[in-house]
Amino acid sequence: MAYWRLMAAVFIHLLLPLAAMADQEAFVGVNIGTALSDMPNPTQVVALLKAQQIRHVRLYDADSAMLTALGGTGIRVTVSVPNNQLLAIGQSNATAANWVARNILNHVPTTNITAISVGSQVLTTIPNAAPVLVSAMKYIHAALIAARLDSHIKVSTAHSSSIILDSFPPSQAFFNRTWEPVMVPLLEFLRSTGSYLMLNVYPYYDYVQSQGAISLDYALFRPLPPNKEAIDSNTLLHYTNVFDAVVDAAYFAMSYLNFTNIPVVVTESGWPSKGDSDEPDATLDNANTYNSNLIKHVLNNTGTPKHPGVAVSTFIYELYNEDSRSGAVSEKNWGLFDANGMPIYVLHLTGSGSMLANDTTNQTYCVAREGVDRKMLQAALDWACGPGKVDCSAIVQGAACYEPDTVAAHATYAFDAYYHRMAMAEGTCDFNGVATVTTTDPSHGRCIFPGSKGSNGTFINGTFLDPSSNSTSSSSSLPFITHDSVSIMRIFMVLLSSVVLL
Repeated sequence: MAYWRLMAAVFIHLLLPLAAMADQEAFVGVNIGTALSDMPNPTQVVALLKAQQIRHVRLYDADSAMLTALGGTGIRVTVSVPNNQLLAIGQSNATAANWVARNILNHVPTTNITAISVGSQVLTTIPNAAPVLVSAMKYIHAALIAARLDSHIKVSTAHSSSIILDSFPPSQAFFNRTWEPVMVPLLEFLRSTGSYLMLNVYPYYDYVQSQGAISLDYALFRPLPPNKEAIDSNTLLHYTNVFDAVVDAAYFAMSYLNFTNIPVVVTESGWPSKGDSDEPDATLDNANTYNSNLIKHVLNNTGTPKHPGVAVSTFIYELYNEDSRSGAVSEKNWGLFDANGMPIYVLHLTGSGSMLANDTTNQTYCVAREGVDRKMLQAALDWACGPGKVDCSAIVQGAACYEPDTVAAHATYAFDAYYHRMAMAEGTCDFNGVATVTTTDPSHGRCIFPGSKGSNGTFINGTFLDPSSNSTSSSSSLPFITHDSVSIMRIFMVLLSSVVLL
């Protein structure tokens, strides 16, 4: 009897992390890549995150300026040890301690850092570093223990789902046995520290590479008739989408190695909105459908067929389109926003409860670019206040926006006034290249910019309301608009949010 009580106690202990995940609601966060030719500055990035009520972000490094900008916002941040620093950290406890001191201790608690990804897809992209991966994780964790931060900041590493072989049916999945000498101690580390498996899940690639074996509807979370659902013949579990099947494959692969209590957090998932001629399914419609359905699926706390109701928090790949990335066109078009903070498409999230975010279309401003030629700036200011018919009375001496008395400050006011007078139409914030759109309100003191006053109505759930309208109805029937199209007004909105935190 004592033996069975002991075994029961051990079993309950093993299941505690998953039980804890079942008690929590899942969150949706975003990845922030920086391969943009005109990357917004950290202040602008944070302004967009706040406007969209995005409460969880993942960085691919530990950029000091970005972490400083995130300070005081409460946004939960996952930072990363870049792959090119992994070998040094994995071979030296002191190097790991220095990395934590420089990149973590300098920013907490003002910046809410909650996790560290030690490398990204190390086993599949830099396999030569695999032998030191677990050591690097342990050294980073030891430094957190020394700083008494280990209970607040989890340590893990993001994996490509391609390390899982024979992934359908999920019950037959197992990790590539080449990596078992790494995966076993890695999973033991995650279990002993109460951390989670970070997994990148891309149904887009699974669909493309399946050569027709996976249907588009199954990849996009679209409703399937019962006879189209995938059934695991070993467990009789029904799968209605690729995402759940891959996550459960990870659970089964861990179980194969006798690890049954480690939660999964999806660190990357998304769908490209544009592709080459040989990428016909990288479209605005499909990207919108996938990400909209993904967000609703995660926030509904559906869990997976193997672990129903267990949170599978997910970071969408990604915040911005990264136009400077190499490779296929699709590689540059995974973002929810362009570099100006304008949504690429309107996510269909009506009825997602508290997941209401603010529309950025009425929260953008036109400002003078830094470092441009002063004479060109003055010429653009003269045009705006003259032929452009902007009311520039607010920047005359003694008026509310006269100070600071600089060409750049006055031009910013005039540019923004013209931009909003023209209903923020595409091309109305350029001024021969000396102006740019930002999501940061340039108002200061008693100088309130035109964009701060609101103009031409309000957007609610993607529906434009005339100022005289009292309607609060929402619509998901707005046409898709690419960032290459020209219109009288660009009507976009993205709804993202987070609920309870990991």
